[in-house]
Amino acid sequence: MQVRQVPVPVPQAPGWVLVTPALAGICAGDLNLVSGAAAPSVLSAYEHRAPVIPGHEVVGVVAGASSTRWAKEGDRVLVEPTLRCTHKGLPECARCRAGDTHLCENRDRAGALCSGPSIGNSERAGGGWSEGFLAHEDMLVPADTIPDQRGVLAEPLASAVHAVLHWHRRGDRAAVLGAGAQARLVVASLRRLHPDLDITVLYDTRNPWRPRLGPRARRPAHMQGDVSADFAAIRSMGASRVLRGSGEEHLRRVAEILGARVLAPQNGALPVLDGGVDAVFDCHASAESLETGVRLLRAGGMLVLAARPSLQLVEWPLIWARELTVVGSALYGRESSGHRTFAIAREWLADTAFPIDSLVTHRFPLEDHEAAISVAVAGVSAGAVKVVFEGPAAEMRVRMDAEPAAADQAIDVPLLLHATSAHTRTGARTASNGS
Repeated sequence: MQVRQVPVPVPQAPGWVLVTPALAGICAGDLNLVSGAAAPSVLSAYEHRAPVIPGHEVVGVVAGASSTRWAKEGDRVLVEPTLRCTHKGLPECARCRAGDTHLCENRDRAGALCSGPSIGNSERAGGGWSEGFLAHEDMLVPADTIPDQRGVLAEPLASAVHAVLHWHRRGDRAAVLGAGAQARLVVASLRRLHPDLDITVLYDTRNPWRPRLGPRARRPAHMQGDVSADFAAIRSMGASRVLRGSGEEHLRRVAEILGARVLAPQNGALPVLDGGVDAVFDCHASAESLETGVRLLRAGGMLVLAARPSLQLVEWPLIWARELTVVGSALYGRESSGHRTFAIAREWLADTAFPIDSLVTHRFPLEDHEAAISVAVAGVSAGAVKVVFEGPAAEMRVRMDAEPAAADQAIDVPLLLHATSAHTRTGARTASNGS
């Protein structure tokens, strides 16, 4: 990974626009890309191997447009990054024709206009870790008055909404596994859709990009500290309770809370709950979380995989005997209600009562990409939830925010983010792209 000058992309076809990022997030997929982590072998057929500019979680401003229907220069927009058949200049596949554009059958194919599966994984379109990238106006959603630190969460929020909508509620109890931004957005989405739902969060700060500790290794100081403030933050987003411990401790504690029976297998494996939760949303997808998740479920429950797992053994006898449903949730698109997932996300982001303002914890300029990646890799255990890059549009907004505000105009960037931005911005910036 390096920062260097590249030509500014120019829209070449009707409907395409140049977007200048305000903020661009760093997610698990980006960290996999930067670290060179190989996808599970079955997914390698979908990998895009050309050099790319990462960044698909973006809020930005339209800087140039070519024969568009509605998008014009100066529009603030959220970006749905998926590139489907029509964006690439290919005939529509069966899935795109059916409206399941997130399951496009041509993800790995290049067309006359574009290639790659998404913004941030396409050498022609570019990505958000830059001063400008291309997107089709079909991929844009007006941001209007949505503040940058909320707008940059549109893509992960859409993923969370899509995961939650896979569960057609049958019961009153759910568990969310994980402690990062995705887990918290799933909690907030569950609470928004089901105000009376009992939600247990199993807090896990382990990070797949950090080397695992040996059995005798001492845990770093930041993983031994008081996490009560973080627990309170997760509860403020809608969790009924937050638990921390080993898989067996989680299972026995949840059984005690719910009044479930603990069934102990004869082979000494982890116990199974009889009368457990109705749904589990696994936002960690590690071997440990999957093993715990299927044991937390009541008979007939649903496990939603809201993160990419590696190749792992699965307790298929348990899934068979208890008639569990396992469903993957990787992207977003058009939901069964007919609503576009990003439209739902935009509506929620525009509602100031939707409690997600604490998620963006760190902002970095592009030239500090090494520090940004290091903080993102450290993750929740080091106090980082969502780490983002600042683009040129963010600079303009900071200058605007520095001017006196009208009496009825609220400053839309919290003081914490101003302070973080000022702390990480060192000296004048240069025009640069992360690639």
